[in-house]
Amino acid sequence: MAGGSYLPHGLFPGHTRAGPTSGDLVRHACTVASVISIDADSPVPPYEQVRTTLAQQMADRTLPVGTRLPTVRALAADLGIAVNTVARAYRELEAAGLVETRGRAGTFVSAAGNQRLALARDAAAQYAETARALGIGRAEALEIVSAALR
Repeated sequence: MAGGSYLPHGLFPGHTRAGPTSGDLVRHACTVASVISIDADSPVPPYEQVRTTLAQQMADRTLPVGTRLPTVRALAADLGIAVNTVARAYRELEAAGLVETRGRAGTFVSAAGNQRLALARDAAAQYAETARALGIGRAEALEIVSAALR
């Protein structure tokens, strides 16, 4: 990964504003840039590497609802990739409802994305409970889910 940590423009330790504290914004913005690495040798396109990493961080709540993502330009510069690559990843995340763009305020992790994930987790928990009640083992239950997702 090229570059170092990213601090959102205008933020520095101790700076406050409405919403999450600046420490939260700085910590989460640094987390975004520090855990994304682009594998140039991967058959997976760079935009997809960015998109899947961010989506995973949202799913595991490393990036909680309301977190401001780095600007497209800043993240692209930090990762050493084209601006359009990050822009495409952000567009796809927005289309999936995982982030929302608030004009000049930036791009933020959306509550709708977490609601979708919560519903999916609930459905998975119900399926697991049903599979156990039917005496279906873990391997077979996972195989059924994999087949259903194809």
